[in-house]
Amino acid sequence: MNNRYEWNSILRLGVVIIGALVSLMSIYLSFMIKFMGQVPGRNFAALQGSYLWILIGFVVINILFGTYIFYNKTLTDLFYFSMLSQFVLNIYMMALTYAGSWLTFPRSVILINFFVGTLVMFLFNSIVYKAYHHFRGVKKVMVVGQSDRVLEAVRNFDMMSNRRHVVSHAVLSNYYQHVRELSDQVDIVYLTGDIDEPERIRIYDYLMSHNKKLFISTTFQNLMMVNPNIMNFEDESIIEVSPFKISAEDDFVKRSFDILVSLVLLIVASPIMLVTMLAIKMDSPGPIFYKQERITKDHRHFNILKFRSMTATAEAQSGPVLATSNDARITRVGKFIRSTRIDELPQLINVLLGDMSLVGPRPERPFFVEQFKEQNPYYSLRHHVRAGITGYAQVYGKYSTDFNSKLNFDLLYIKNYSLAFDFKLLFQTVKILFDKVSARGLDEEGPRTLDWQDFAEKMTIIR
Repeated sequence: MNNRYEWNSILRLGVVIIGALVSLMSIYLSFMIKFMGQVPGRNFAALQGSYLWILIGFVVINILFGTYIFYNKTLTDLFYFSMLSQFVLNIYMMALTYAGSWLTFPRSVILINFFVGTLVMFLFNSIVYKAYHHFRGVKKVMVVGQSDRVLEAVRNFDMMSNRRHVVSHAVLSNYYQHVRELSDQVDIVYLTGDIDEPERIRIYDYLMSHNKKLFISTTFQNLMMVNPNIMNFEDESIIEVSPFKISAEDDFVKRSFDILVSLVLLIVASPIMLVTMLAIKMDSPGPIFYKQERITKDHRHFNILKFRSMTATAEAQSGPVLATSNDARITRVGKFIRSTRIDELPQLINVLLGDMSLVGPRPERPFFVEQFKEQNPYYSLRHHVRAGITGYAQVYGKYSTDFNSKLNFDLLYIKNYSLAFDFKLLFQTVKILFDKVSARGLDEEGPRTLDWQDFAEKMTIIR
């Protein structure tokens, strides 16, 4: 099957730059609306003096938000990203015009531009999004591996609201033979689960020689090879496997950033925190804050701070249990502050104390850590870094995602750490505040058990 046009980094950057010019046009339109088509020269001079910085700000903000990464987005997601990027851009413009002494840049224009810019950018982004889908098309995927792992992968693809990737074939035996026979009928071959190394190498060789796109699952062996260091000794090249840790230099910069940002956020969020404290006190008896023992870097125990969202005696009889959706222990105020993540704000204090970072693996309770370590010997690797308020798993996973999948996200974060990556995850955390699915607890009844009969009419299953 022939590959369609690739959406590469250069093309994406070009679209971001065009988007920046469109955004600048929406700001000019906002000026025209404000002044009824007759923009005074001194006000227009403020736009002329700041437009280059606005363009740069747009590019940086949208790259951090990942607005133009389309493969896993729906139009609804695109609207959220368009709105949030415009919100941040307008805050940036307010600070920019003040710092640059462009005081004739009216604040009312910035307010108008939030609405005008959101509409204009959503229309532009939707056109690019539709073009992306048109030219790239739907990608057919063949999933290869053990039955249980393939079924799990098929279920995940089937649950995606964005139908960019559709599983057309599932291969459960004689992997190499069937890959050779069927790879021309699909765009992507996805290997998952444990496949004997000789057969896996044969599949790699065949797919690479035929220029076929390959997906592999995030097993520990594959995660180890992420972000390697290439070394040369005379005429021999060696791959040095990077450890699951953050260097001392990067950790110092990360800690400094945590202190600065958490101080600013505590000041900005103080009115919200005060109102929340009063609401909790009026809603149900018990303390305002909830302390719970968690584990952070170097397996150190600490007490995490949250606004109390459950009754004061929630676990008096049941002991430690994970929250479920429609949990009767959650109070009325608790439902709201959990869905909006307001209950997490006191953790900024934990960040100042050094127990946590703004970004990192979510800290777990010792009771569950011991359970997870028994089930997965690599679970302790996530404790090589400070626990975080938000993280890779929180942005891209859901509350109900199982601990092994969350662990893969956490280990990928550690392997790929950079301060720019932290910025990106912080920006994208804003989006999940609007996502009720990622905020809810575990489904009390559990996910519906799916078997191969559920997919028999949707794909070719080769046993």
